[in-house]
Amino acid sequence: MLLQQVIDYIEEHIKDEIEPEKLAEIAGYSPYHFYRLFQKHTGFSPMDYVVKRKLQFALHELVHGKKILQIALDYGFETHAGFTKAFKKCFGSPPSLYKLHCPTSLPQKLDLLSLHQKNTGGIVLQPKIVKRQAFSVAGMQFDIHMDNVAYTRDAPAFWDQKGLNDGSVERSLYKKLSPKKHGEYCINVKTTEDQCIYLFGVDFDEGRPLPIGLTHLEIPAATYCVFRTPLVDEDQFVPSIKGTWRYILEDWFPQSAYEMDESVFDFEYYDEYCHYWDFEKIYMEIHIPIKERDKG
Repeated sequence: MLLQQVIDYIEEHIKDEIEPEKLAEIAGYSPYHFYRLFQKHTGFSPMDYVVKRKLQFALHELVHGKKILQIALDYGFETHAGFTKAFKKCFGSPPSLYKLHCPTSLPQKLDLLSLHQKNTGGIVLQPKIVKRQAFSVAGMQFDIHMDNVAYTRDAPAFWDQKGLNDGSVERSLYKKLSPKKHGEYCINVKTTEDQCIYLFGVDFDEGRPLPIGLTHLEIPAATYCVFRTPLVDEDQFVPSIKGTWRYILEDWFPQSAYEMDESVFDFEYYDEYCHYWDFEKIYMEIHIPIKERDKG
């Protein structure tokens, strides 16, 4: 795959100055055609991807104690301020804060063919590592009967359940529970060989009475890997979620320094950024409880 050669070249020259014309030459296309092809298959423009990838590697060095100014110069940013500005644009927070939430392992090498086969809709970026205090959710339970359910990703989508695909359950929960912030949780609360019980809920203030017909669930404190699905059109949203789950469990975890903490619930989280009526491209988050892998 020609684009994989481009990805590999970027990895091998991550600290060099990389020109878009050189990338187009490697792929064997005109710059215009290459730009469109790269955007289609990765979800990023070529140089946007280069900058993001440089920042991911720079972040790894930052986590391991290297000075920001030296890192900035090594990766082609002329000043500390320029590096910080690019970093905030990419990750949403300054390097000094984000390094507290970064995986300790190197960014994993990307396999475009694997991502394409999984139908992720683009490149899945490095996750955030986030510590969360215990919190409560309340919502409606859905009983799904199917074979070989192991993780949340094995149950198709609560989207297929009556009341969820038309938004009526969501509207009912907000009306009954009045959560302080917008966002819905989809949690696999119980699994057997042929059954999965899902809770579709919102944040719940335990001081409030629980309306009849709803279920309350306490989520214990834990450390999570938080993955964002790639930005996709609405018709690709559900396939992207399933593909991202496959990538996480089949590709990311085996190469990482972490393993899933199965004593805590994993969950899918949906906020306003999955509203296709507000955004041209949409995404959601997958939160997976983790613990460091036993090195012995």
